[in-house]
Amino acid sequence: MSNFKIIIPLLLVVILSACGEKYEGDYSYAVKDFTFTNQDGEQVSKSDMEGKFWVVDFIFTNCTTVCPPMTSNMADLQKQLKEAGLEEEVQLVSFSVDPKNDTPEILKSYAKARGGTFDNWHLLTGYDFETIKELSIKSFKSAVEKVAGSNQVMHSTRFFIVTPEGNAIKGYDGREQENMEKIVQDIEDMS
Repeated sequence: MSNFKIIIPLLLVVILSACGEKYEGDYSYAVKDFTFTNQDGEQVSKSDMEGKFWVVDFIFTNCTTVCPPMTSNMADLQKQLKEAGLEEEVQLVSFSVDPKNDTPEILKSYAKARGGTFDNWHLLTGYDFETIKELSIKSFKSAVEKVAGSNQVMHSTRFFIVTPEGNAIKGYDGREQENMEKIVQDIEDMS
């Protein structure tokens, strides 16, 4: 009977430890479901990302400050992921925070001009401002606000790693080029 008393608690510990998060990060925010339009006019949803890591940012093409370097850094990240052999395992997702102006064609031209290609990068639009504001706040805990008297939008400058299960777990300053190498290393360590 005493062996039984030892085995049951040990079995319970093993079962409960298997139920935890597979990937460790700074936090774990479940990304809400979405289906939006990418730069090629195709519908892309959260379910299309299942089983892969993804790196997310928020940009807009009329941005006069942070978005040009962020987009260039995303293109650089894309190159580094390819060099590391992770191109097939990692999707890049840029959500426009100015969907009224950012058509698929404009987004494609914007990323292409900064060195991006589209095998694993989706630049998303096709929703209203309130939809992207809600997604940013609820899924990434990041504010999105229109700047009064301007065509500018305040948004996060973070690049977020999202797990294959759809949880945002880490964020990096997307304006800093040296963080692209850290993202690649962190994804390699989790793969």
